[in-house]
Amino acid sequence: MEKKSGQGETAALGSSPPATEEDVIGQLVGHRLRQDDIRRLLQSLSVRDREAFTEKLADLLRKTSALLEVSKRLADSLSLDVLLPRMVELVSDFLDAERCTIFLYDKETDELYTKAAVGLNTTVRFPSGHGIAGSVFKSGRSVHIPDAYADPRFNPEIDKKTGFHTRDILCAPIKHIRDGRTEVVGVAQVLNKRGRGFTTEDLTLLETLTSQAASAFVNAQLYLEIARARQEETQLLEVTAAMSTELQLAPLLTKIMETVCTILEADRATLFLYDARTQELWALVRQIDGVREIRFPCHIGIAGTVFTSGKTVNIPDAYADPRFNQEVDKKTGYRTNNILCMPVINRKGQTIAVTQVLNKRGGPFTAIDEKRLRAFSAQAAIAMENAQLFDEVNRIKNYNESILQSMSNGVITVDEAGTIIKVNAAACRLLRKKEPGEVEGQNVHNFFAGPNAWITEAVEAVQRTGQPKVTVGADLLLIDDPVSMNDSWQARMASVNLSVVPLGSEGAGEAKKQLGCMLMIEDITNEKRLRSTMSRYMSPEVAEKLLSEGEAALGGKMQKCSVLFTDIRSFTTISERLGPQETVKLLNEYFTLMVDIILDKGGILDKYIGDAIMAVFGAPFSSPEDADHAVQAAIEMLKALRAFNRQRLAEGQEPVLMGLGINSDDVLSGNIGSLKRMDYTVIGDGVNLASRLEGANKYYGTQILISEFTVRELKGHYRLREVDKIQVKGKHLPVGVYEVLDYLDDSSASSLGRMLDIYGTALERYRHREWMAARELFHQALVLRPEDGPSKLYLERCFYFLEHPPAADWDGVWVMKDK
Repeated sequence: MEKKSGQGETAALGSSPPATEEDVIGQLVGHRLRQDDIRRLLQSLSVRDREAFTEKLADLLRKTSALLEVSKRLADSLSLDVLLPRMVELVSDFLDAERCTIFLYDKETDELYTKAAVGLNTTVRFPSGHGIAGSVFKSGRSVHIPDAYADPRFNPEIDKKTGFHTRDILCAPIKHIRDGRTEVVGVAQVLNKRGRGFTTEDLTLLETLTSQAASAFVNAQLYLEIARARQEETQLLEVTAAMSTELQLAPLLTKIMETVCTILEADRATLFLYDARTQELWALVRQIDGVREIRFPCHIGIAGTVFTSGKTVNIPDAYADPRFNQEVDKKTGYRTNNILCMPVINRKGQTIAVTQVLNKRGGPFTAIDEKRLRAFSAQAAIAMENAQLFDEVNRIKNYNESILQSMSNGVITVDEAGTIIKVNAAACRLLRKKEPGEVEGQNVHNFFAGPNAWITEAVEAVQRTGQPKVTVGADLLLIDDPVSMNDSWQARMASVNLSVVPLGSEGAGEAKKQLGCMLMIEDITNEKRLRSTMSRYMSPEVAEKLLSEGEAALGGKMQKCSVLFTDIRSFTTISERLGPQETVKLLNEYFTLMVDIILDKGGILDKYIGDAIMAVFGAPFSSPEDADHAVQAAIEMLKALRAFNRQRLAEGQEPVLMGLGINSDDVLSGNIGSLKRMDYTVIGDGVNLASRLEGANKYYGTQILISEFTVRELKGHYRLREVDKIQVKGKHLPVGVYEVLDYLDDSSASSLGRMLDIYGTALERYRHREWMAARELFHQALVLRPEDGPSKLYLERCFYFLEHPPAADWDGVWVMKDK
């Protein structure tokens, strides 16, 4: 059949040959001519036409050979690493070009990229509309540029970097037909035809070659995407499985960060966890000297922005973002280029952490990077919550264990079967056991037998009724050598208080499961019994001192203390208006507030004197900071009084005012009183001076006055000013008096500072008898703070001394005639 068909075509050719060489080429391409036909056609043409025909036929054969070679070379691989170099080599050979580059389109990043180039072995990525290749990709039309440097789209900087000189360029889109639609999947760019410039035929051949190769590239990209997806899925599963077995938080965070860097091809990654108790973000950062924890408020910086907003932040250029702190790079020497920061959200939709990734290798982070990190973060959130829960359980366990072991009372836990589960160190000491193992695991009925059976009975009663049971002052037989039960036992009795409480799971009624009970044994023998008795009559601190050093410790000795006196102003008038019941209520609230502050600062409440309080700092225990503690207590007392008065005014009640005096001196401390009732207190001139200073506040219009002796003892810095040099009643030597102003609101700091400067100058003029200058300065101080008591007082003195100058030997000391 084929032979007949060929004979028919030959006959047709002999009777009616093609009109032109184009017809012949067309029939040849359609495979309708054989070698004999071609030979006869060549003989029928003129010499000139025969040469043109032969040249075109050779060009056609070259194109056909190129297509066949492309199909052959690209048909046996799905790897872009193989296909791209092959295609580059084929195009370069067929077009006799110095260089060729194939750019493929990455939909995820909207970029053109290449993995191979003849003579230029670098990886290149750039926006899909950039340069000549980008222009061809966007337009879908081929271009022939005879002079590259004359085209504004050409970037000559590339030639400068590579040392290559580009003369002419062919650039053709790689088009692929899918579902009847043509889409551009890449660009082929050819540089510098050897010997001469590119021709139109070269461009046509390039288009033909790229069209033939398009399907292979599309299939290879699809294969690469599938392989990458499988790899990422496998990697994610492996990491998730590994994370699910890690319950230690620190190793888990390290593993998560290493995985993030691998998945995103990033340089660094940090996971900031949210601490709800402090409202901070914290992370473990590896440094040269080990791992260090860093913390900062949860709204600060880029990580804080992501945490509070719950939105991902992708920053291509870190230094262009105002939220980025460049000082961190300066300190570490690290250069941050791009940042991807994403919230980690748990199953409840709560943001529990923030992942911050730095410096993706090869360029900024992409949308697919965000997708990968989001998928991984969802899995990591579960592992982190599990690890945090495990960490919290361990923390609570260790915390409870520490509490249990630090308790001075013995604690024993018993399960529902009567087996002793846990014994703390105090219980071991009380029971004469070297270690808990000698007690744990034994049955409570066997361990507490014989004379101690009352403990077993208490345990049985609690397990039966589910109600706590307390036994006070019971005798416990202590066994030193419980090897045999005979008369050789070395035993003694201890007086104890026993509390047995039930242990149960959460729930109510039948849902609450009985877990056993807990025994708390308080040894009230000797010291504890004495301490319990003494604490009813004196402060716990004094009782501890007496028990540790004996009665002689409180028998009387001289020691340096800081004594504080405070008194309510116009209390008699207030009590008359309030009546007895309201007065007692006021005093109870006032004393509770003030005494708590004194005790918190390490002071001892010496006594209540009507509406006054006497407190001691430094007795019976002294410290270098006693004076500071006294001053700090006075400041806090006035601040607390300010809040107390705001509440009273809101309730329609009148405010309470008070003054405070502090002096530091050697005083006599000890138990003072009768044989039937004694009080631990301090006495001496130093105590009296503190009381005088408290009263002097009324005269000077101040609230806290301290002596020069207290000022000398202060270690901290306070806002002080010298008020006067006074000679109190009963004393012959003057004492410098200072006012403490730290209790004032910060809002008045500016005017207060200016006023104090003027006041200091005015006091200096006053002591130099410059009454007119001092009067003017004190007046200026009152303009700034009209309520300033010392300035008012000195202004009156200046007027007085102008009319009645003091004696020539006047030294500036003011003699106090009243207490």
